[in-house]
Amino acid sequence: MTGVPLHCWLALVRLPGVGPRRAASLLDRFGSAGAVFARPRADYDGLRLSEDALDHLMRPRWEEVEADLAWLAQPGHGCLTLHDREYPALLRHIADPPVALFTRGDAAVLRCKQIAIVGSRNPTATGQRTARRFAAALARAGLVVTSGLAAGIDAAGHEGALEAGGPTVAVFGCGPDRIYPPRHRALADAIIASGGVLVSEFPPGTPPSREGFPRRNRIISGLSLGVLVVEAALKSGSLITARQAMEQGREVFAIPGSILDPLARGCHALIREGGKLVESVPDILEDLGALAGFVDHQEESAVVPPADAEAARILAHIAYAPTSVDTLVAATGYTANLIASKLVLLEMEGHVAAAPGGGYCRVK
Repeated sequence: MTGVPLHCWLALVRLPGVGPRRAASLLDRFGSAGAVFARPRADYDGLRLSEDALDHLMRPRWEEVEADLAWLAQPGHGCLTLHDREYPALLRHIADPPVALFTRGDAAVLRCKQIAIVGSRNPTATGQRTARRFAAALARAGLVVTSGLAAGIDAAGHEGALEAGGPTVAVFGCGPDRIYPPRHRALADAIIASGGVLVSEFPPGTPPSREGFPRRNRIISGLSLGVLVVEAALKSGSLITARQAMEQGREVFAIPGSILDPLARGCHALIREGGKLVESVPDILEDLGALAGFVDHQEESAVVPPADAEAARILAHIAYAPTSVDTLVAATGYTANLIASKLVLLEMEGHVAAAPGGGYCRVK
């Protein structure tokens, strides 16, 4: 059983207390998901794994994996692992990409150019209409609308894309077999029927939890070229998504409102922090036009990697959308000065290009 690669990926996803960063470090150390489960216990010394995780590494719970495989055997269900060529390139290059993505629907949509639309779960009628109108226009412009299937602005974004005949992506904060909120089951079915996809990093059977939704949010922004926020209070989860987008080098757009409206204050805060004030769809397309071309390189061709080891490590964390030096410092632990010098080398070798508005984009 351990000789089947997907079995090992599914077991890795289910390691208790091992999140995406720790799982990625295990893959880097041992080379593959299969190798992670093929080592003697002494090889895990110094990795600060819990006893529960070590027990699962020595004796994987194959019955749980078999249940996952049974779910994956159903029509329209799939799983993309971090080492799969079909894994979405923009998401692969965030600081903590999911080890695996469980999908329902057309997973190829995940490699399309995407724009996230997020906002309040309790929007005004005007906010809902605005989200639908922007989503429909962005879908007609060729962008896939991505959101979290939540009540309010998320649902309006999905609905606007569907009304325009475009596919849309819904990212879950629970298992792919759980529709949350349950009243959006018909919307989830419509997303699949329209050629879109439901996606989650959590394995089947995972219930909704307070911790799952912030993790979900980084995927929404990580898949997208930019994030549009429509109505958000100052403590809205949508601001978490937007700030994660900024950290990931994505564009952030916010629709302003009345200074007396609590649902406008989150958008105004984002604008003060560097988000772009948006009044119309062309405001978004102007900025994304320069960035979208980089996504055309998502299917990476075989290229000669940098000979410089430090430059190669830095390149691994540069996305096809603008990646800031601060993001690279956090991802690699290198100093800003070292990263700046290696970026010059990478640009001279044709691996990256300076992006409009700051940061660097991978070009091959």
